[in-house]
Amino acid sequence: MAALVSAAGPYTLRPVECASPFRHLAEAIISQQISGSAAAAILKRFLGIFDERKDFPAPRAVLAVKENVLRGAGLSAAKVAAIRDLSLKSEQGLIPDTATLASLEDDDIIERLTVVRGIGSWTVQMMLMFQLGRPDVLPVADYGVRNGFRIAYRLRDLPTPRELARQGEKWAPYRSAAAWYLWRAVDLEKSGVEWTRPRIRLWRAPPRGDASARRRRSGVRTR
Repeated sequence: MAALVSAAGPYTLRPVECASPFRHLAEAIISQQISGSAAAAILKRFLGIFDERKDFPAPRAVLAVKENVLRGAGLSAAKVAAIRDLSLKSEQGLIPDTATLASLEDDDIIERLTVVRGIGSWTVQMMLMFQLGRPDVLPVADYGVRNGFRIAYRLRDLPTPRELARQGEKWAPYRSAAAWYLWRAVDLEKSGVEWTRPRIRLWRAPPRGDASARRRRSGVRTR
């Protein structure tokens, strides 16, 4: 990690506060599994449905629009169902506002927001990092983070989420920074930048047995 930090340079992740969790999650649903340009075009058409062109529509306004109109903006049936579920739960008060989120622990936020159809842990983790500025988030299921770890630690295969979570315990309470640098490892490889990457084994649990047996196996003398 030291070599990676040196090659990638200063940590520059600066959170951009979202106007509301509802807006952030709605935009996240719209952008799922499509390119950035396609998401921008659909978002523009989605906003064009509503009178308040300058502001993001309120949950009540979204619920008042018929499903076929939302589909006409380019949203799939699954995304329409997810946005309507998000709007309904927001109207019911189940989605905390920004001030409330600031007072909650990361796990509590994930638990509360993943009740929405189409919103998984990864989406909420991105919100924690990029909008709420939480410093200790490691999205272990993120392909880029896993691939960055493979590159940085010179592994043949991608680590499993469990292996990455176990290794990530060493980086607490700054796992957001670790994730950011692992993303940079992918960027460095794509750009062809050479940097020193010592071969490091993944952490493994110590051998089973009593303490003296473990010391003997590790070469430490016992009395």
